[in-house]
Amino acid sequence: MNEQRGPLDRDAAVEYASWFKALADPTRVQIVSLLARRGVPLRVGEIVEAVAVGQSTVSAHLKALAEVRFVLVERRGTAAFYRINDACVDCFPSAADIVMGRPAPEPPGCTDEGEA
Repeated sequence: MNEQRGPLDRDAAVEYASWFKALADPTRVQIVSLLARRGVPLRVGEIVEAVAVGQSTVSAHLKALAEVRFVLVERRGTAAFYRINDACVDCFPSAADIVMGRPAPEPPGCTDEGEA
């Protein structure tokens, strides 16, 4: 039986809500899955071609994903390359477990993995 009867503390709830909100858009889910599956940093143009939406829309989605650290930016000269933040994405299933009152192996919060 679950020993926790109260809600999550407010700080954890705010953090997890920001993660769920970031993935509440289908295009963002496509971008995260594309970057995770490719496993290499991609330029905005490459992402635009893959998800078939406009460049400004993709840029706005990348910004939202970067704010919650699902995506990291690498600058190479004048070009920006986007990659998945494996450390943060690995935390996401644990966040769902915690919200549902199940034990999770990792503490809440993610770190930026090798940020450029």
